[in-house]
Amino acid sequence: MELPPLKIPFIHWIFLSVIVFVQVSNGFYLPGSYMHTYSNGDPIYAKVNSLTSIETELPFSYYSLPYCQPPGGIKKSAENLGELLMGDQIDNSPYRFRMNINETLYLCTTSPLNEHEVKLLKQRTRDLYQVNMILDNLPVMRYTTQNGVKIQWTGFPVGYTPSDGGADYIINHLKFTVLVHEYEGSGVEIIGTGEEGLGVISEADKKKASGYEIVGFQVVPCSIKYDPEAMKKHKMYDSVPSVSCPTELDKYQVIKEQERISFTYEVEFVKSDIRWPSRWDAYLKMEGSRVHWFSILNSLMVIFFLAGIVFVIFLRTVRRDLTRYEELDKEAQAQMNEELSGWKLVVGDVFREPDCSKLLCVMVGDGVQILGMAGVTIVFAALGFMSPASRGMLLTGMIILYLILGIVAGYVSVRLWRTIKGTTEGWRSISWSAACFFPGIAFFILTVLNFILWGSNSTGAIPISLYFELFFLWFCISVPLTLIGGFMGTKAQPIEYPVRTNQIPREIPARKYPSWLLVLGAGTLPFGTLFIELFFILSSIWLGRFYYVFGFLLVVLLLLVIVCAEVSVVLTYMHLCVEDWRWWWKAFFASGSVALYVFLYSINYLVFDLQSLSGPVSATLYLGYSLLMAIAIMLSTGTIGFLMSFYFVHYLFSSVKID
Repeated sequence: MELPPLKIPFIHWIFLSVIVFVQVSNGFYLPGSYMHTYSNGDPIYAKVNSLTSIETELPFSYYSLPYCQPPGGIKKSAENLGELLMGDQIDNSPYRFRMNINETLYLCTTSPLNEHEVKLLKQRTRDLYQVNMILDNLPVMRYTTQNGVKIQWTGFPVGYTPSDGGADYIINHLKFTVLVHEYEGSGVEIIGTGEEGLGVISEADKKKASGYEIVGFQVVPCSIKYDPEAMKKHKMYDSVPSVSCPTELDKYQVIKEQERISFTYEVEFVKSDIRWPSRWDAYLKMEGSRVHWFSILNSLMVIFFLAGIVFVIFLRTVRRDLTRYEELDKEAQAQMNEELSGWKLVVGDVFREPDCSKLLCVMVGDGVQILGMAGVTIVFAALGFMSPASRGMLLTGMIILYLILGIVAGYVSVRLWRTIKGTTEGWRSISWSAACFFPGIAFFILTVLNFILWGSNSTGAIPISLYFELFFLWFCISVPLTLIGGFMGTKAQPIEYPVRTNQIPREIPARKYPSWLLVLGAGTLPFGTLFIELFFILSSIWLGRFYYVFGFLLVVLLLLVIVCAEVSVVLTYMHLCVEDWRWWWKAFFASGSVALYVFLYSINYLVFDLQSLSGPVSATLYLGYSLLMAIAIMLSTGTIGFLMSFYFVHYLFSSVKID
């Protein structure tokens, strides 16, 4: 007797593959950078990123100021697409450390400062620019105490300006503390860090040489006035006596013309119990985290409860309406058809082609593309794949996902167009429009902002070479994929309407108040689900804070989808009940109007939370990026509401037969 072949489900194959991969792998770190171990005396060089400020939001190159340069010249680090778009410019630096050797070293003495250098240093100091230094992929961190509260910052200031607004002083001596953990020679296999840096440590490889891992990088910045003639006798990396940070202003290094500034630094290595997988925990801890978690949870529960009540009441109303109609006999139904009221009166117009139907199809297609990009990105980030250790990975991943999902945008746009028109004629135009609508808006806004950044000589300006790369990605990847999706949409089964459309449109009764007023007001409910999270996201973007609570952001996104769908369906039903059959655009903007409140909240955040933001250039940049974010939110949330309303209307009129 021959036994049938054993069939193993596909998911089991995936699980077995993961198990085998974990067993044969050794020392991989999925979310961030790979672990480096150092032996005693090994040289370690720090890197410097762009100078940043929450006052101006204009990044500048580190070497735009008269700092000491490395012996071998300035060399740029390889940067990914996300880093370039974020304005990062990572260069090598002269700061050299030797593992477990505590020392105080001399770097250089500048030539006499000229008028331009003094003006630039004073301006960067008064605009609160920060120097962002990186060691073994860890940003430097400093701690300050304000009103008895310990506050942590990434980076250190270019200089110091006293409260009396007199002279400006430059930071020219840095006291580094490098936290190291002794690596015991076992292999490290980390499946994921999530939000708290959790890892799985195995005994996979005992033969690997032991060493030290860098698990912390801290700095205390000082301003010290040196004798330039005495200091210039030293060579770079010569040992100098250790000094304490002065407290009197007359011992600070003042910024003025013809002044020669000497730069020194000292480093102390301190052993720590922090394991390498958990070294980012200090950066991801947020002040007031309890308030953050409980406020979001409270908001989610309240909004979900209110939306649930509205949806339940609505379901009971429609179900009772349908049940009463179906229980009648044919004569009673015929009599009832003569006395129809509410949504049943618009049966011959409910699927009439809307105004600007091509634009609607394009916006819905782009909305699906943006929503898919956001959803997949947040899921991957919540699983720990988008670690802050990999700079620019989040933005790079979003761009790649957006390009790939062009095929979905083309499919949805063309299939909706085919449903409305009843023909595939013009599908190429729809596909091209879907491929160029939102990217075209984004390109226009970013180009205007880029000219502003170019005029300010900021590193945030997109270089010409990157423009050509973005054009290549747009027209050689996104557009062809969108056209392929559109072609697939022409081959898909068309959506059949359950009722016929009359030749003459029905007159819509006059209303006491504009229907668009209700549509705009509907956006307040979806906005209530995300405004708390929006505050933390804006703070991470504009105040330089790390945002890594993607688990909660995923919950907020799911709840936002539910609320947008419910709100749009309820408003569509309300419009149909008052014999208004023009529901297409109103269903889109019922949920899409949340973007208006997001943009208004962004303006409120600019006025009340970014009071330090100075100058029209910075405000223009902020409003430009906020407008782009609001448009993306409008397209994605509007798409949710429209698709759910379309499904509801189709289901409603296919559930009851009215001749």
